[in-house]
Amino acid sequence: MPVRVSSQRFDELVADALDMIPPELAAALDNVVVLVEDRNPDEPDLLGLYHGVALTERDSWYAGSLPDTITIYREALMDVCDTEEQLVDEVAVTVIHEIAHHFGIDDDRLHELGWA
Repeated sequence: MPVRVSSQRFDELVADALDMIPPELAAALDNVVVLVEDRNPDEPDLLGLYHGVALTERDSWYAGSLPDTITIYREALMDVCDTEEQLVDEVAVTVIHEIAHHFGIDDDRLHELGWA
């Protein structure tokens, strides 16, 4: 049976996952916002999504752009977890996975590194 936590508790899990990022990487996050939504309207099973221009692809035209977004999908994540402990782990993996995309790391490399 899928685990359920309050919106507030889920936001805490996302904040905790962000706190796991080493300070030198956190400082390199540039013009990115982390959001929490219930589900992706086009892909309801999607756990997280990075939308933006990876740091490795930015050049002078990027100046003044709106922030990139990382969206973490609460309902979808709870659906794939049976315990709160699993949810904690899955939220952390998802947050780190999406932040890696911000740094230009693709899904194939994330699979190799165990963050898929």
